[in-house]
Amino acid sequence: MKRLITLHVNGASYEVAIEPRQSLLQVLRDELHLTGTKEGCGEGECGACTVMLDGKTVDSCLIFGLEAEGCEITTIEGIGSETGLHPVQQAFIEHGGAQCGFCTPGMILAAVALLEQNPNPSEDEIRWGLSGNLCRCTGYVKIVEAVQAAAQQQAG
Repeated sequence: MKRLITLHVNGASYEVAIEPRQSLLQVLRDELHLTGTKEGCGEGECGACTVMLDGKTVDSCLIFGLEAEGCEITTIEGIGSETGLHPVQQAFIEHGGAQCGFCTPGMILAAVALLEQNPNPSEDEIRWGLSGNLCRCTGYVKIVEAVQAAAQQQAG
C-alpha cells in the first residue's frame, strides 16, 4: 500500500505516493524523474547512486524513500544553476574527469561533499573522499586532477 510523503529535493518540495520498500534511488528516478542519479550495483558498492542527504553523501540504493522524509536531498540536478555549472562539474569537463559518464554524477557529488568539508584536500584526501565511488573507465588520475582544479578555483 502506497504512502504519501513529502520530500525536499534540490530546494523544492515534492509530495509523492510511494511503496514502503521503494529505495530513495527508485523514488528519485521513477517518481520524480530525476534520472541523473544512476543505479550501478544496487548494493551500495559502486557509488553511482550517490546523493547528499542533509549534506552527507549516501548510496540512495540503500536508503528507503520513507527514510528521506524531512531530510534535504541534493542530486546532481541540484548542484549547478540555470546560469552555469558547479565548479566541480566544470572541472570534470575541463580536465577529462568524465569518460562514459555513468559514475560521474555520484563522483561529482562525492567531490562536492569533500570540498565542503575540506576546501584544500591533498591528493590522498581526495582519493579517500572518492573511495566509495567506482569508475571503470579511468585510472582516477583525471578525476583527482579535476577535484584539485575545482578546489583551487573555489579558493579563488
